[in-house]
Amino acid sequence: MNQVPFQTPNLVWDSTIAIYLFLLGVASGTTILALLYKRSRKLINPSENWIIRSTAIIAPSAVIIGLTLLIFHLTRPWTFWFLMFNYQFNSVMSMGVLMFQVYMTVMFLWIVIIFRDLIANRLNRFLPRLSFINRWIQFVTKFIQPIEWFLLFLGVVLGVYTGFLLSDLISYPMLNNRVLPWLFLASGTSSGIATLLITILTVGRLTPHSDEAHFLHKIERPTVAAEIILLVIFFAVLYMAGGQSEVAANNALSGFWGMIFWVGVVGVGLCSPQIASLVVGSRYHHHKAFIVVMAVASLIGVVCLRYFILYAGQLTIA
Repeated sequence: MNQVPFQTPNLVWDSTIAIYLFLLGVASGTTILALLYKRSRKLINPSENWIIRSTAIIAPSAVIIGLTLLIFHLTRPWTFWFLMFNYQFNSVMSMGVLMFQVYMTVMFLWIVIIFRDLIANRLNRFLPRLSFINRWIQFVTKFIQPIEWFLLFLGVVLGVYTGFLLSDLISYPMLNNRVLPWLFLASGTSSGIATLLITILTVGRLTPHSDEAHFLHKIERPTVAAEIILLVIFFAVLYMAGGQSEVAANNALSGFWGMIFWVGVVGVGLCSPQIASLVVGSRYHHHKAFIVVMAVASLIGVVCLRYFILYAGQLTIA
């Protein structure tokens, strides 16, 4: 099958959606990792921890940027406000909007609780008339445990949703795959690990021997293993289904998008960090520059996966 990159007769969603899906994956991954780290380490001052600090900025920012891209991608952007307040429970997109609203509300509530001392100091200093807000924050802080569990749940739902959104295109055999939501959750977690590693090592200037870096590395290997297993299952499901599903898999794994998969997803994203770790000396394993470069490679792989699934998935129609 002759492929024209980024142009297919049956194209419904384009490059903007791929970036949107990538950003949501980053938000999901960082949220899950930050909450797991905080609960496993029982941090006394979480506002001073760089995984928590990074997530407080990266996660909501990624969702806001992603939604902004989605809004301007609409034929009539101003209709987005209608979608925000008129829910259709039989629409994946509408349920996604509702989920984003709940996620952002709980995320900002969590951020306020984490940084309550800083907020109290700023309010008392610059806006003393609003100091009553501090009492509200102190009251909400009592419910930090259920709030964090709920936010962790929302982080998982956010990662899974990116796959469900594509699987709503039931006419495309490759996208209408039950493994896709879990594959996107795993790759989103990988992007969260890579993003946090880059941030804490460059912006936070932590050492590769820090507890934060050790925690992220500890989760990295099983996450990559899960991602590889889910990729194998994803294509196995297509080939076992036969018919147009098998045709969709063959079309996706050949031509331009096949190259993106084998070189970008498998080669750069999944294999290069593992091979590099085996090839270079052990003393480089904890070298900051080496870790950052491998994290960037992982992010490139995740971006390639989003583009591959989106575009290659729309090559074949049932």
